[in-house]
Amino acid sequence: QVQVVESGGDSVQSGGSLRLSCAVSGVYSSIGAMGWYRQALGKQRELVATAWIGGSTKYADSVKGRFTISRDSAKNTLSLQMNSLKPEDTAVYYCKADVLLWTGGRQDYWGQGTQVTVFS
Repeated sequence: QVQVVESGGDSVQSGGSLRLSCAVSGVYSSIGAMGWYRQALGKQRELVATAWIGGSTKYADSVKGRFTISRDSAKNTLSLQMNSLKPEDTAVYYCKADVLLWTGGRQDYWGQGTQVTVFS
């Protein structure tokens, strides 16, 4: 059983900052890539940023220079520092973990999402 839990969503004025956190717990062998996704009302879920074990990261063009993803592989946590927020960043933000199970299989686990609202 693997659980992914996000926190940190809030309402913030345009130009403000928020920090999202994600924690993975349960019984598993290891975690591969971890990422943040978001889904705005009426839109498809989109990738925001990904962090790999080796430290590599990748960002959506829309958040480059404003968002920073960081990962603590020892604690199995993931963070997303969001600066210079814009109204178009309003969405439910989800954390995803690529988990290697003790059975040898791999499975993606998602959190329940945390709401970020940016008002002008």
